[in-house]
Amino acid sequence: MDERAVGILEVFGLVCAFMAADAGVKAANVTLEPFDKNKPANADSLPVPLLVTIKFRGTVEDVTAAVEAGRAVAEATTGVVTSHIIARPTQDTLKMLGICAFDKN
Repeated sequence: MDERAVGILEVFGLVCAFMAADAGVKAANVTLEPFDKNKPANADSLPVPLLVTIKFRGTVEDVTAAVEAGRAVAEATTGVVTSHIIARPTQDTLKMLGICAFDKN
C-alpha cells in the first residue's frame, strides 16, 4: 500500500492550476497526480467557469508545504475553491486519485 499523503487543491482555471502546481513542486519534495476538472452547474457565476483539482503526493510535511505554496499562488490569481490534506489515504481513496476528466471528451 502507498503510504504517502495526498494534498488536494481545487482552483479556478487551468492556468491557475499550472501556476499553483509549479509553486507546490518547487516548495517541497512532492509528485503530482493527474489534474482533474469540473464544470459546475453554476459555472457562469464563477470567476472562471472551470474548476481544476491539483493532487500532490509525498510526506505530510511536504504535502502541507506544497498545498500552502500552491494556495498562495492561486489566491493571488483566480482563486481557491478548497484544499485538504489526507495523511493516510485508504486504498479506495487512492483509486480516486486516478480519475481525470481531462481524458474524457
